[in-house]
Amino acid sequence: GYGKQLKAIFNPETGAYKGVGGFKAIFDIFPSTWSWEVFWNITALLSIMLGVMNLLPIPALDGGHVLFLLYEMISGRKPSDKFLENAQMVGFVLLISLLLFANGNDIYKAIIGK
Repeated sequence: GYGKQLKAIFNPETGAYKGVGGFKAIFDIFPSTWSWEVFWNITALLSIMLGVMNLLPIPALDGGHVLFLLYEMISGRKPSDKFLENAQMVGFVLLISLLLFANGNDIYKAIIGK
């Protein structure tokens, strides 16, 4: 199900991108009254989500490193250092863009309202 949700975010017709949130959205997930059980359940869910995101084939993440290792295993040659450096920069820009988009959505919702 998580893969389908991730796919829906990149499809503008679904409008799922409006639900992407940053730090405030994560804060809002937690209830206003304290409960250890709820806290650890949400923390576990966020940890799993972070682990799945880390496996995406974005060069700056572990999934990107796995992708390059698979390429090296199949082709028998390592990508050039310059290519790897540029790929890391592209991956970093993608991650920063995602971070800015998610937190920008939070700011937009705070100013405009839900």
